[in-house]
Amino acid sequence: MIPASSFAQRNVAVFGLGGSGRATAASLKAGGASVAGWDDSAATREAAAAAGIPIVDLEAADWRDFAALVLAPGVPLTHPEPHWTVLRAEAAGVEIIGDIEIFCRERRRNVPDAPFVAITGTNGKSTTTALIAHILATAERDVQLGGNIGTPVLSLDPPRMGRYHVVEVSSFQIDLAPSIDPTVGLLLNVTPDHLDRHGAMERYAALKEQLVAGSKTAVVAVDDDICQAVADRIEQDGISVVRVSARRPLARGVFADGAMLHVADDGAIRPFASLAGIASLRGEHNAQNAAAAVAAVRLLGLSDEATVAGLRSFRGLPHRMEQVGRRGRVLFVNDSKATNADAAAKALRSFDRIYWIAGGRPKEGGIDGLVDYFPKVARAYLIGEAMEAFAATLAPSVPVERSVTLAAAVAAAARDAAGDPAAEAVILLSPACASYDQFQNFERRGDAFRTLALALDGVQNREEAA
Repeated sequence: MIPASSFAQRNVAVFGLGGSGRATAASLKAGGASVAGWDDSAATREAAAAAGIPIVDLEAADWRDFAALVLAPGVPLTHPEPHWTVLRAEAAGVEIIGDIEIFCRERRRNVPDAPFVAITGTNGKSTTTALIAHILATAERDVQLGGNIGTPVLSLDPPRMGRYHVVEVSSFQIDLAPSIDPTVGLLLNVTPDHLDRHGAMERYAALKEQLVAGSKTAVVAVDDDICQAVADRIEQDGISVVRVSARRPLARGVFADGAMLHVADDGAIRPFASLAGIASLRGEHNAQNAAAAVAAVRLLGLSDEATVAGLRSFRGLPHRMEQVGRRGRVLFVNDSKATNADAAAKALRSFDRIYWIAGGRPKEGGIDGLVDYFPKVARAYLIGEAMEAFAATLAPSVPVERSVTLAAAVAAAARDAAGDPAAEAVILLSPACASYDQFQNFERRGDAFRTLALALDGVQNREEAA
């Protein structure tokens, strides 16, 4: 745990007592603060109280007593409308921050030169975060991995020299971290997402830029126009920028040409590592993730040999193009994390003969942007609330089965793919939708797909099939 000593002897309100909220409250208590915790859910308040968090009714509290409101990232700050605690804090002149901001303040206060890597982007940030941490750990560095990827940042061990904090940061968290200042900040891509929480694309993009603009050195993937403009703008403002790309050569930076990564330094280009045969890094999007990770660890002083060893041993993350198992020529791939069309495009781009399971609670724009990949799809199996809308978009290009449920979709896809003569047929769960109509989260959806696939006769899990 990281004690929040910067709030010692001060009163702090904490709203949102899920995992990160409870970790924040514990950190504040350990640092000597007086905590007033609250949540709109009575059950969550009871669980927090049982964990030793002081519960105070913030609706009845005198907000002039608080030095800060620490807000859980899932609580609306501005859109679709500010949460009532935000309005109370603003009326009383109380600053509103999140756990990432507390981490940044503690690092600056105690060990300002401790290495801190922060990763953001619409897609790919979890894989890139995990890959950077894996490469460093493989090289026997002391690594703390957390943030949006799982472990709350304040539950990690405290910063110190020689300890690397590798932290995934969402747009919600950046919004609550006005002074974020990583040693190396990474921006992977910016496409429309979470606009219901940020109000406009311009605000969403500005938040992503905020992370790299506050970095000592920024790694920016320049494969979309927004990120290219960000790289140019922050470099003009004096930030050192390393560009990466999966689509074009660079005069300086790290880029991919197919499965080969290259390092470029003032026009001198050399091959660095091949991603061929690394299943966890298949596809153009993962080439971009790998290029960004390589750029980051090189900035941290890691040797080329250690970096390549880390790339080759990376197993990937669950639910991100996870190769679950195989039955003969049929590969089962769990890409449940693809909760929007842009994420699903990356999976569709990576395979040639696809039995596609898609649907759930739709995002704005549906799958209209995926039409270029429809020729790769042998058949689509649609589930959830998006079923009819997706069917309308796919017809007449792609044969469609309205499966309704994931279980029916897996069974039907397995039946159809078994007779496919292609060298490799892929049953791909890449929903292009949120999961909330049928599952609690994308992890539960992916776990269900994995269980259903491995329960089929003759399917070997990925270890057995390797």
